[in-house]
Amino acid sequence: MDTIIIIGGGGHAKSCIDVIENENKFKIIGIIEKKSKLNIDIDYPIYSEDEDINFIKNKTNNILIGVGYIKNYQIRNELYLKYKSFGFKFPKIISPHSYVSKKVKIGDGTIVMHKSIINTNCTIGSNCIINTGSIIEHDVKIGNNCHISTSAVVNGNVSIGDNVFIGSNTTLVNSIDIESNIFLKSHKLIKNEKK
Repeated sequence: MDTIIIIGGGGHAKSCIDVIENENKFKIIGIIEKKSKLNIDIDYPIYSEDEDINFIKNKTNNILIGVGYIKNYQIRNELYLKYKSFGFKFPKIISPHSYVSKKVKIGDGTIVMHKSIINTNCTIGSNCIINTGSIIEHDVKIGNNCHISTSAVVNGNVSIGDNVFIGSNTTLVNSIDIESNIFLKSHKLIKNEKK
C-alpha cells in the first residue's frame, strides 16, 4: 500500500483521514501541523511545518491538503503550489461511499467526500473539496481550488471558475457560469442565465 502525509490538523483533516482510511488505497504516515494548532486527537505522527522538506520526502512522495476553507481560498492554494514545487504528488482521494461516474475527470489533490454524487461528463480541477453529500450533475465544469460544501447541489451544465466556495445547501440552477474567486453563502439561489 502506498503512503501519504496530510497537511493540517483541524476538522477538515479529520474528515479527510476518515475518507482515506475507508478508501484503503493509502496508508497515512503523518500529519504536518504546528502542534499548538492541532485540535484533533489522532494516532499519527505529527511533523512541524518547519521540518526539512527532504526529511518529509524521504517518508513519502504523496501529500494531501487537509486544510479546509470557507472564506480564504489562498491558504489551500499556497500550500498546494508550495508542496508541488518540491515535487510532491497529490493523489485524488475518492470515498468508496460516494458515486463518481466513469466519465468524470478529476484533478490532482481533489477529495470527494462520503455520500457525494458526481454524474457523467463532469470535469473537476485540482485541489478541490467535493464535500459530504454534495451533488454535481451532468456536464458540470469546476475549476481549481474550489470547495463545493456539504449538501450543495450543482445542476447540469454549470461552469464554475477557480477559487470558488459554494456553501452548504446552496443550489445552483442549470446552465449558469460562476466566475473565479466567488464566495456563495448557503441557501443562496443563483438564477442568472448564461449569456
